[in-house]
Amino acid sequence: MAIIHPLKPRLSATATKVVIICIWALAIILAFPLCFYSTIKKIPRRTLCYVAWPRPSEDSFTYHIIVTVLVYILPLVVMGITYTMVGITLWGGEIPGDSSDNYHGQLRAKRKVVKMMIIVVVTFAICWLPYHVYFIVTGVNKLLNKWKYIQQVYLSVLWLAMSSTMYNPIIYCCLNSRFRAGFKRAFRWCPFIKLSSYDELELRTTRLHPTRQSSMYTLSRVESSVVVAYDPTDGDVPQSVQKKSAAQRQPGANGCPANGAKASLRSGLYSAPNASPEEFS
Repeated sequence: MAIIHPLKPRLSATATKVVIICIWALAIILAFPLCFYSTIKKIPRRTLCYVAWPRPSEDSFTYHIIVTVLVYILPLVVMGITYTMVGITLWGGEIPGDSSDNYHGQLRAKRKVVKMMIIVVVTFAICWLPYHVYFIVTGVNKLLNKWKYIQQVYLSVLWLAMSSTMYNPIIYCCLNSRFRAGFKRAFRWCPFIKLSSYDELELRTTRLHPTRQSSMYTLSRVESSVVVAYDPTDGDVPQSVQKKSAAQRQPGANGCPANGAKASLRSGLYSAPNASPEEFS
């Protein structure tokens, strides 16, 4: 939303809490059948823990199909659509003629974050795919459950699925300089991890960076202009001259121009793209 619709209001704290509650409620509902029907059976030299479905053949397969759709296929489809929209916005929506270094810097930063999140999603998809395929295949072909090494296969796909979140910090550390700096600061007690002055600066400016970028970007969009001056002695014939807008002058504390606005209004100057501040003096 912040990239595709930057001017729309974000979710309120109440709406965020409602979303979190709904997610936890859905997770509890999906896990409840396993908890309710789970049981144990003691046999010589070992104890088995299994899910005793009322209709073992139908219920188990139906349950895993529902879980696969809700927690794997549906999230991947939603994330695929949203990241496609974000990619179209970031890679195909550049403002023509806007050569501001700050604008392009923000664009590169956003693209890098989107690339990182796409890698996270792909990692999630790869790690969880064998797990869901296992239950679908064993649900269709019941004879596979009697295979000698089926337990080892199950433990392998389960380990791979559970390890998916383990890779996220590694991805963040490799692709995000701020996360890498924070990682170094968190583990600076290790003798082989050194926190450089650049890392300290990166962490110190993280909180101020978004606001600073926003104000500088707003200024950069209006800093160049074409000024048209009307000379009363020449009648109605306008004299067009390329000049820089007053917005190019030293901005005030709030990121707005500090003196040029009134001067430009009194002299009858109108702003448009591309200009030079020296010609205002």
